[in-house]
Amino acid sequence: MYSPITLDALRTLDAIDRRRSFAAAADELFRVPSAVSYTISKLENDLGVELFDRSRRKAELTAVGRLLLEQGRQILTATEELTAMAKQAADGWEMELRICIDSVLKCDPIYDLIEAFQKVQPRTEVRLIEEVLGGTWDALNAERCDIVIGAEGDPPSQGFGIHALGQVLFEFAIAAGHPLTKMPQPLPLSAIQDYPIVVVADSSRYLPARSTGLLDGRSRIVMPSIERKIEAQCKGLGVGYLPRHRINEELESGRLVSIQLEEPRPPQSLSVAWRNTNKGKGLKWFISRLKKMYFGADQGLCTLPEKR
Repeated sequence: MYSPITLDALRTLDAIDRRRSFAAAADELFRVPSAVSYTISKLENDLGVELFDRSRRKAELTAVGRLLLEQGRQILTATEELTAMAKQAADGWEMELRICIDSVLKCDPIYDLIEAFQKVQPRTEVRLIEEVLGGTWDALNAERCDIVIGAEGDPPSQGFGIHALGQVLFEFAIAAGHPLTKMPQPLPLSAIQDYPIVVVADSSRYLPARSTGLLDGRSRIVMPSIERKIEAQCKGLGVGYLPRHRINEELESGRLVSIQLEEPRPPQSLSVAWRNTNKGKGLKWFISRLKKMYFGADQGLCTLPEKR
């Protein structure tokens, strides 16, 4: 159905309301006042309604005119956003950039990256998801994300770009006052069999689930993330390995105690990963910044010092 409401008419109506007169609106729109009056009169005639009450000294919007203006401003805003989005896409910037973070990492350094990115490209929507173990590769392989920060191990297939960040070191940590703290170290695995092991569930949907750091405990408590696992072990619900950089405060405060086992868990390599076929400018921006970062065993994700 044809509508006489055009973007030009809405812009004219908006200018009149903001500038409080037809003449001032004409100046803003670089038109003569008669052209502004004609645009509004034509719109009124086409709609069959009065948009301005001309019985008073100064023309004021009628109730219908105010409704048209309020709804019309939403259309003008949407039009401006659509125009910017079209230009953005033509320039190679993504409408949405999906970042997957492994649960083992702290998000603070990622927040700093996002803040810096918003200053460069504020119109790209950034979406964060959190995955565990094989879930990171699964998300990238299934195209649920554009980039993974903290991917563990090797990729499931070819076609991925990879940048190594470093290695996570793990501590066998238990709550203060736990019976295991009173036993001589290093502890054999048999010593922990009477206590529940706290583990994090692999979030992979399609790829085979990965398991790391599992111990031969009698029972397991399965948590959805490293953060929840730390909380559970601080409460003494169970024991298990935790990434060193995530428990510095808990160890310093004494909420957790590090215990040596006869068979320590080996470190886990972390990488940044993305699809080589993805050429988006936002993705390239994040890759370039992440290549200037590394993973410190005690600090987590850090920025490399600048070379002098």
